[in-house]
Amino acid sequence: MFAVMGVTGQVGRAVANSLIDDGREVRVIVRSEAKAREWVARGAGFAVAAIENPAAMTEALAGVEGAFVMLPPTFDPSPGFPEARAMIAALRTALMAARPPKVVVLSTIGAAAPQPNLLNQLGLLEAALADLPMPVALLRAAWFMENAAGDMAAARETGVIASYLQPLDKAFPMVATGDVGRTAADLLLEDWQGRRMVEVEGPTRVSPNDLAAAFASALGRPVSAEAAPRDAWEATFRAQGMANPTPRAQMVDGFNEGWIEFGDGGAHARRGRISLDAAIGALVAGAPAPAHTAEA
Repeated sequence: MFAVMGVTGQVGRAVANSLIDDGREVRVIVRSEAKAREWVARGAGFAVAAIENPAAMTEALAGVEGAFVMLPPTFDPSPGFPEARAMIAALRTALMAARPPKVVVLSTIGAAAPQPNLLNQLGLLEAALADLPMPVALLRAAWFMENAAGDMAAARETGVIASYLQPLDKAFPMVATGDVGRTAADLLLEDWQGRRMVEVEGPTRVSPNDLAAAFASALGRPVSAEAAPRDAWEATFRAQGMANPTPRAQMVDGFNEGWIEFGDGGAHARRGRISLDAAIGALVAGAPAPAHTAEA
């Protein structure tokens, strides 16, 4: 049996689905019994536990063949990332107590970047779990294609999406969450010793112009991308409700300036197979991206 966190989100859901489809026993970790119902209907077991509760998480992670763990995202963190630090400490305590035989940890491209930015939270996670006594695989994923969900209304209503990723013809490392989940499930079925780091991105890199073209194809109407002026980002982010927008802006700067990147430019990254058109088409249709297409 494999324990899987995050099944109410896209990556954790894809991990659990991949394992179940492969005939493996799965224990989903959820915050309430109600969130487990669809998984029970698929034959999965469940444990009710919040990451902030080390005792409950220890019980949820115990007695399994392996575990997929992740940090619930905090997109608007307080200065110094106290929210992430508290969750990381609790997760480490639970893993040390439960001792699953192997652990796959969802991390991110840019986790090792020393410059201040939003993804430093995942760098803190990697550092905290680096000396666990069981085999640990850090899965560093590229920018999620599904982040484009925030552009869907503008694409549909105005035909123009504002891009913070710039320049518009620059190809960025992106990946569909379905491919991230499938890769994590594959890793859980592998054997290794010590600590390993695995990168994953889509089959081809994606520019903002490519993203606009994918929306155009899915919506059946012209869609173009325009660069959001850098000096307006903070005001825009605050208008969206963010109290501390600086880390988000720093992260996007990192992608644009090239210091958030895989160590060798992705040369040794595992490649997904879900295409950009498939991922955006699924967003527009309101369905998860298919797991066995050619994605970017």
